[in-house]
Amino acid sequence: MKSEESIKLSVVILTYNEEKNIQRCIESVLDIADEIVVVDSFSTDDTKQICSNYPNIKFIEHKFEGYIEQKNYALTQASNDYIFSLDADEAPDKILIESIKGIKNNWQASGYSMNRFTNYCGKWIKHCGWYPDVKLRIFDRRLGSWTGINPHDVYMFSDSDMQPIHLKGDILHYSYYSISQHIQQVDNFTNINSREAFNKGKNVSVFGIVFRTVWKFFRDYIIKLGILDGYYGFVISAISSFATFSKYVKLKELNKTKQLKS
Repeated sequence: MKSEESIKLSVVILTYNEEKNIQRCIESVLDIADEIVVVDSFSTDDTKQICSNYPNIKFIEHKFEGYIEQKNYALTQASNDYIFSLDADEAPDKILIESIKGIKNNWQASGYSMNRFTNYCGKWIKHCGWYPDVKLRIFDRRLGSWTGINPHDVYMFSDSDMQPIHLKGDILHYSYYSISQHIQQVDNFTNINSREAFNKGKNVSVFGIVFRTVWKFFRDYIIKLGILDGYYGFVISAISSFATFSKYVKLKELNKTKQLKS
């Protein structure tokens, strides 16, 4: 796919209580966005007020029904077919901004991917399986949709032969400001993960829980070199291992409850 004319790009951002992050996200895309669409899940902090400081932002409040569902809804709210999808805690770096300026004037693909570089409690994480974290975030919305298993969404083209081109530069991801915030998110995400797995008829044995938990830590800390990220590499690997444990324990409990009721 090739466009000889400059395309118009809609930057689509999802928010819920993102007062710490949303201004940085908006400011980072002002030079490349022909439109900024913020879809908010009725934030109770100052997210809406901060967005109102930018008169050209299209701010929409929509009930949250799932990460994938919210992202697909957000695509329908953009005025342009060419989309740059961001979370509020993300921002493109200067190299990625220049790459995007280039493709706006010479669109060559169905979509474009880039690496995501995560900041954890003030430290940039280069290992643990967290970098490079390749994401397809720029695409023609007419060619696919968001899919996956909540809360982990992925954009998929309707034609499997379509392949993105990888851009230079990173999405900077300001993930967690504290370890307790990470642990709270793990509880939230594993509730969703386990319920989705249960709804698909999945179950797990005690041995499976033990094996997956131990393997997750070993993989992230040793094989994926989390040990080179120092203290936070250990913390991330340990919490990721706990997340695996929590997901499968919750799944097993859901199945036990189902059996007792039957």
